Amino acid sequence: MNQEPEFSLARDAYGRLVMTSMMGEVCVGVLPVRAFPITAPNEALALVGPHGEELAWIDQLNTQPESIRILITEELAAREFMPEIVRILSVSGFGTPSTWEIETNRGATRLTLRGEEYIRRLAGGGLLITDRFGIQFLIPDLKALDRPSRQFLDRFL
Repeated sequence: MNQEPEFSLARDAYGRLVMTSMMGEVCVGVLPVRAFPITAPNEALALVGPHGEELAWIDQLNTQPESIRILITEELAAREFMPEIVRILSVSGFGTPSTWEIETNRGATRLTLRGEEYIRRLAGGGLLITDRFGIQFLIPDLKALDRPSRQFLDRFL
């Protein structure tokens, strides 16, 4: 069920999002920002202007017209980078810092865990692991990992 939007959204010649309000006000360089990017990625989004001001609020992305949903989804995908860990192949040691060889949904890589406090539990049984460079890796469901991967993680949890 789509609701009538209070704004229109388009891209300009430079690829920036342009929002036009029902009153005809135009804002160039709009950014979508998720309130809860991990636990509710398609709920509670703000459209923020180039100076950080909130221009519009979207309770549910799926209630927006398809053209707006596509533009917002494209913009978020271009800005957000959070690979999902599919498997942990090896760990250099069970103290920290340690280097992990992992397989993600974006390919094989390695991360350096600075300390156990950089592994955060999420609601629903997931984990968020931050490496030494600040890149966040998501494990949406700990139980979905294979047994060797869970055994590696058990040493740090």
